[in-house]
Amino acid sequence: MRDLETLAESVAAIAMRAAQAILEVYADPQHTAAQLKADHSPVTLADLRAHALILQALQALTPELPVLSEEGALPPFAERRRWQEYWLVDPLDGTREFLSRNGEFTVNIALIREGVPVLGVVHAPVSDNCWMGIPGLGAWKSVAGRQWQAIHTAPLNPALLRVLGSRRHGGDALQELLARLRPQFTQISLSTAGSSLKFCLLAEGLADFYPRLAPTSEWDTAAGQAVLEAAGGALWQEDLQPLRCNGGESLTNPSFLAVADATADWRRLLG
Repeated sequence: MRDLETLAESVAAIAMRAAQAILEVYADPQHTAAQLKADHSPVTLADLRAHALILQALQALTPELPVLSEEGALPPFAERRRWQEYWLVDPLDGTREFLSRNGEFTVNIALIREGVPVLGVVHAPVSDNCWMGIPGLGAWKSVAGRQWQAIHTAPLNPALLRVLGSRRHGGDALQELLARLRPQFTQISLSTAGSSLKFCLLAEGLADFYPRLAPTSEWDTAAGQAVLEAAGGALWQEDLQPLRCNGGESLTNPSFLAVADATADWRRLLG
């Protein structure tokens, strides 16, 4: 069994190096143009540079483990289903935020074991904030490379439900969900953020609930899920079953509910 805490610190260092590569591109507007991939999502030079750096570093760190990255080739499920353990990477989560130059993009690296994220690192290049989580052991945050500080989710407060939404998705489905929750709370606030930052805000106790009712991919969520669960939260499908990875040919997640207080009676609250 690997020492996950030592491994996580090595992965955090890799994420920080990838963040520097991203910032070098971000600093030059001439290099921030995007191309469209086959699925019509954008990819930039920053995505590709971060992917190459992370891939090389993880292969050197754990040469026996496969690396599945958004910017790499997707092996067929017939091959992936044999993976007991692997790295799941989004080299630049929030490419549209990168192109919008709002700073809300991250580097996501997760270790998946038997479909479960057991280690996650999320690094925000612009703010130089890094979050690290190992479910069952703890979650931490480092600012500008300084000492790691333990973080934890906040208990649910019936006076105020702090909801996070995606900058680019939500709409009627989100409003309908909030309408179901409104009788249970004195007040509900709604704010938006890009990329995996939403999981990290939950993990730090700065928000309570992040429902995602539009498609995401497993590399968008795995690292943030590990951080959130390590800090005391949970990431569930709409039926309140845990969200898992590598369960089929598609890497598209179902709709999900990310909660800070996993001990609250969400089944009752959600009706």
